[in-house]
Amino acid sequence: MKVTFFGAAGEVTGSAYLLETPRARLLVDFGLHQGEPEAEEHNVFPPRVEPDRLDAVLLTHAHIDHSGRLPMLAAAGYRGPIFTTPATRDLCEILLKDAAFLQSADAARAIAYRKPGEPAPKPLFDETDVELAMRLFRPVRYEEGTEVAPGITARWVDAGHILGAASIEVTVEDAGRTIVLGFSGDIGPTHQPIIRDPTPLRRADVLFLESTYGDRDHRTREATIAELESILEDCRGCKGKILIPSFAVGRTQDLIFEMGRMYRDGRLKDIPVYIDSPMAIEATELYRQHCDLFDGETREMIRSGRAPLNFPTLRFSRTGEESKRLNDMQGPVIIIAGSGMANGGRIVHHFKHNLDKPTTRVIFVGYQSQGTLGRRLVDGASMVRIHGQEVAVKATIHTLGGFSAHAGQSELVAWAMKVQPKPKRLILTHGEPKARDALRAVLRERWGVDGERPVLGETYEL
Repeated sequence: MKVTFFGAAGEVTGSAYLLETPRARLLVDFGLHQGEPEAEEHNVFPPRVEPDRLDAVLLTHAHIDHSGRLPMLAAAGYRGPIFTTPATRDLCEILLKDAAFLQSADAARAIAYRKPGEPAPKPLFDETDVELAMRLFRPVRYEEGTEVAPGITARWVDAGHILGAASIEVTVEDAGRTIVLGFSGDIGPTHQPIIRDPTPLRRADVLFLESTYGDRDHRTREATIAELESILEDCRGCKGKILIPSFAVGRTQDLIFEMGRMYRDGRLKDIPVYIDSPMAIEATELYRQHCDLFDGETREMIRSGRAPLNFPTLRFSRTGEESKRLNDMQGPVIIIAGSGMANGGRIVHHFKHNLDKPTTRVIFVGYQSQGTLGRRLVDGASMVRIHGQEVAVKATIHTLGGFSAHAGQSELVAWAMKVQPKPKRLILTHGEPKARDALRAVLRERWGVDGERPVLGETYEL
């Protein structure tokens, strides 16, 4: 039995594991590489995947860095099942269609700016490929074992990351032996609003553990909210705009929840909040449809007649014209728009019109991959290039780590150490080298298990 890493090996994005046993071949996740300069090269379909020989795909959750190459897989001829939770399936339909649209728009824009003789760029996949992939999805319930391939049973448990997200326990039976593989997916923080806390895996002989924030813990939610309130107060005084790049799924709903609580407490009554993302609006509606996955606090809010994902000053910008009108709006105003790393979507247009204004405040609420516009701003760039134009950065840039949908180092360690007995092998993925090395050192000291660090394209014998 062996596993090959086609992403998230020494980097955060592109999660994809090819598992091969004597009786079956399957993928766990098949996501896009995002942000880094080599992303385009890495997103070329790996020939070693051989879609016609795959028995199944197991999907942890809907984020594009975990699901984004599934349309490419379907276009390459894969016709087997894609097993995942119902909420993940519904979110994938939104996210993948949006990704297809953005790629087509980016390709058209690149063609307009290309130099004579340069080849015309093409999108990785289109909406037809997305529709083909969506027909392959097969729903699974949390905690129930599902036979996914010859000799292989899988069990999904709530990862507490975004709606429908899961860790997957894969049990392989072969020649009288049983080996259990645990794939963490992305682990969420404890006490995150709306969704439940992550569920640890019961057992794993080999544990594949994410390490996105393996080198640090996040600020507390209370400290994060206090900092947000101070930024809002500053914005009231200068009548500026607050721009928040946010992932449409998970982070945006988290922000709506917290800002709704601030409104009800009288701290946000005079500042309108605009969700300027059709995808985030769809995702928010989808969250409401899957309220059975909410945590106890949020379900109690609903029972008492309060709307956890709505408040009177919340506005939704659905059309392009509505989005453009926000350019002329005077502050104070909060605009939440995708994408979360500012590598596409409407937030880029807002940056183009507002980064050069000293009254603008930009708040990053999630991880920024190497190579993204968001990462350049967080790292202090004084000038950025947007749609072929140089834009001076005079806005104030903030990072609020307490809104992350990823567990910090302490939470990753606590989650992993609940796997008993200790796994025979620990394989650290989905993290940049600094974060992965730090998590390895802590787990080795506290747990006595030495984590392995695969690189892209490497194959491990299990």
